[in-house]
Amino acid sequence: MNKRRKLANARRVVIKVGTSTLTYANGKLNLFRIEQLVREMADLHNRDMEVILVSSGAIRVGANRMGLKKAPTTIPEKQALAAIGQGALMQLYEKLFAEYNQTVAQLLLTRGDFDERIRYLNATNALLALLKMEVIPIINENDTVAVEEIKFGDNDTLSALVAGLVDADLLIILSDVDGLYDADPRSSEDARLLTQVTEISSAMEDSSHNRGSSFSSGGMYTKLKAARICMASGITMIIANSAEDNVIRRIIAGEEVGTLFVPRGTRMHAREKWLAFGSLVQGRIVVDEGAALALIKRGRSLLASGITGVVGEFERGAVVGVMSPAGAEIARGITHYNAGEIRLIAGHKSSDIEQILGEKDYDEVIHRNNLCLVR
Repeated sequence: MNKRRKLANARRVVIKVGTSTLTYANGKLNLFRIEQLVREMADLHNRDMEVILVSSGAIRVGANRMGLKKAPTTIPEKQALAAIGQGALMQLYEKLFAEYNQTVAQLLLTRGDFDERIRYLNATNALLALLKMEVIPIINENDTVAVEEIKFGDNDTLSALVAGLVDADLLIILSDVDGLYDADPRSSEDARLLTQVTEISSAMEDSSHNRGSSFSSGGMYTKLKAARICMASGITMIIANSAEDNVIRRIIAGEEVGTLFVPRGTRMHAREKWLAFGSLVQGRIVVDEGAALALIKRGRSLLASGITGVVGEFERGAVVGVMSPAGAEIARGITHYNAGEIRLIAGHKSSDIEQILGEKDYDEVIHRNNLCLVR
């Protein structure tokens, strides 16, 4: 069966709409487009599909309420505008969804809600309870309280994490672009829209460092980050233009709209998804080619003998990134030793650990049961 045709069988869908989708260039709400998207989401819900909406736009709506034409530069100003705009935006969603007899609920999340395992599970349970009640959750980053240390930074990443949180079948990211091109269509007449992507290359990421409007927090680069999360988690993702007529309905019907990112064959378990994408990395361990191959191809534990370097300071039990010699993150795991200890035993055999440290609690620096590949 064609991969797009399978989308009709999706039971749980996360839909992310960006600021450029919700507003005109002058900052005012694009009511026509919002009404269209709400109608399509309500119709999916009537088909017994579970729908979760991740919505940007709070700061832009707040700025419009206050008569501001440019994005504020300080965190307190952004937080104040988010507090103003979030209520107005939610009021609009409630009104529009109610016209189709749909009940909605608001959830505001920060990065910290994903970092701690218990809070991660609590967020999962709350969302699943809402879906069981046949409610449409509307999610945004809690910009009113979030500071840099606990920010997602963009709702593309948030939507991918939410999709993993609820084990969604599909994530649709709606924006002002048709999808992923093989070159920047603004500067190249030969740019070609990629209808399907099976692997995200470094070249794709390098050529995608553009941003949206001054009120947007991301561009294509953040969408590729979201795609990486979804593909590794086993979740299909599509980037499409919200200006397309009946865009959601056509995607679900299997039409070739936007760019489809093909997930890997197996889905991650809940703990693996938290470890790989929910938790915040406390440091990094660099490994040699042999260790990287053993982790990726053979599913082995990480031993001290394959470690060539340590970046940052962290304690035992911290979540760390495992980096290839080329500097690419290949895995994340919970370490048995702290940064200083790993620096001492790096490159040595497991049998040498006790002599070097004076004790040896574990043969492995990261056991394979506490390790998850992210590529």
